[in-house]
This record gives sequence, structure tokens and C-alpha cells, in this order.
Amino acid sequence: MIRLAVVGTNFITDRLLSALPLSGQFSLTAVYSRSLARAEEYGKAHGASYFYNSLEELAKSSQVDAVYVASPNSFHAAQSIMLLTGKKHVLCEKPAASNAWEWSAMVRAAERNGVVVLEAMRPVFHPGFQAIKDCLPRLGTLRRATFIYCQYSSRYDKFKNGTVENAFDPRLSNSALMDIGCYCVHPLVALFGRPSSILAQSVRLSNGFEGAGTILAAYPQMQAELLYSKISNSKLSSEIQGENGSMLIEGINIPKKVTLCWNQGKQEQISFSFEEQDMCYELNAFAQMIYKEQSPKKWNHWTELELELMDEARKQVGIFFPADSNRQ
Repeated sequence: MIRLAVVGTNFITDRLLSALPLSGQFSLTAVYSRSLARAEEYGKAHGASYFYNSLEELAKSSQVDAVYVASPNSFHAAQSIMLLTGKKHVLCEKPAASNAWEWSAMVRAAERNGVVVLEAMRPVFHPGFQAIKDCLPRLGTLRRATFIYCQYSSRYDKFKNGTVENAFDPRLSNSALMDIGCYCVHPLVALFGRPSSILAQSVRLSNGFEGAGTILAAYPQMQAELLYSKISNSKLSSEIQGENGSMLIEGINIPKKVTLCWNQGKQEQISFSFEEQDMCYELNAFAQMIYKEQSPKKWNHWTELELELMDEARKQVGIFFPADSNRQ
């Protein structure tokens, strides 16, 4: 059993811990929070035995094998590198870093210390994503991909009333692209690789925060468009168009339903099963990498491409994070 610690005591950590029993590979051992009282409160509620408000002490702990990092985006790289240097395997919540440079430093730290670092990019571990990959050749020559993820943030009303919470604070490496758009970007590069060029546009809020955006991506034989938002909802499916027909994807962030629509008018529902606690799939993959049953290189390359594309998109629309100035 892999002894797991968590950094962060928020709703996404709750979801991960709910998936632990389905994975069967991990036991929660420790919790880190900036407040020791909060670490103890959260940890005891979930059966942990060790509690930390010092990341340095967690990195040195002999009671922990792996750590799930679910802190604000701007802390991912520094915290992960400290833990990796302490020879802890790290599963880091998306986006894994503020930029591609930070991710490269995280991967180097993992390689130096003989441990695994992996981005917790849920959709590409989901059985629905494998169904998408398996069906792509049936569409014939691919011509267009449209990935849509627009979700009205539960914190946006507070923003409009004058309260800026972390989710709308660009100083923490937050933006609609980083928080929502990455769910479109990562599957794009995982399926089709690096585009030859992109064109990005954004909608900015009163504090400069990016509330929504669009990215057009060019490939030699096809085009792609990515539509994302934290300030509006969309009921549209994502779609991949080929010369033989199209594929409708319900939920590019959690691909729960895939339908093939053939040029002749027939439709075909692709069947696959999945667990509702779907973070078990990234946990299973993480465990396989820890046990050296598979390599993280493919997955980490996708994260590299994701962050490089988002870096270029941010450059085009003028989104700058404090973390971008830390490159040496």
C-alpha cells in the first residue's frame, strides 16, 4: 500500500480521497495545511495519522511515500520540487505548473531523485478518452476538432459583488485558460500533438482576470477551436469531424458519452463503463508508475505541450503571472 499525503484541504482533495477505496493502491497517512489545526481537523476526519504545517517536514517524513498537491496553481512547482527532492512521488493537480519552464524543473527534480511526477489531468485517464482514441481512425481524414468547456464559476457572483476569492486572483496563476481551458488544451495535444500555430483571444474582467477565451489551432490537415469560460455555461458537445463522419463528446473534461454520427445519417453510441468517482483512474495510473509498471514519459510530454500552448496563448493576449518572472 502506498502511503499518501495530501497538500490542500479543499473540495478537489475531498474528491480524490473519495476515489481512494476504488483504487485500492493508497492509504491516506498525512495531511498538510498552513494551519496545523486545519490539518488535524481534516486529517482526523479522513483517517490520517500525521499532520503538518511545515512542507519541509512533510518532505522529510519517513511515513509518506507519495503526495497529492492541490494547492493554488502558483504554489504547485515550488511545493512539488521540495517534495520530489525529499524523494516523494508527486501527483499534482492541474494545471501542474504556472508555465512550461516550471514544469520542466519539476520533471528534472523527479528524474534526479528517482521518483514520479504526474499531472492529475483527469480526462486523459478516463475510459471515455480511450474510447475517443480508439474511434478516431474510423472517422477517416480528420478536418476539425471543437472542444468546449464553459462552466459558470460558483465564485463569480461574489466577484461581481466585489469579493475577489483565489479562483479569480491572477496573482495565483489563475485564469479561465489555466482553470478551465486546460481541459480543452490537454486532450487536444494528447490526441493530435503540437499545433503548427495558434491564435488566442480573451475576455478580461475588471481586475484583469481572464474570464473566457478562444484558441484557434492549426494542423497540417485540420483546424481546432477551443472555447472555454468561467463566466458562462455551455450545453454544447465537443466534436471531432472527419471525412467519414463526426464524433460528439459529451464533456471533454469528463468524457462520459461518445457518439459517432456517420455521413449517411446513422448514429452509433460507443459503449464504455466508468466509475462515478473517476479520479480513481489517475490514481491507478500514478500507482503503476510508482511501481514502474509503466513510464510517466508520455503523460508528462502531454503536460509539456499543454503548458507550452497555454504559455503562447497567454503571451498573445497579455496574461502575465508573477511566477513568469521567476525563470532563471
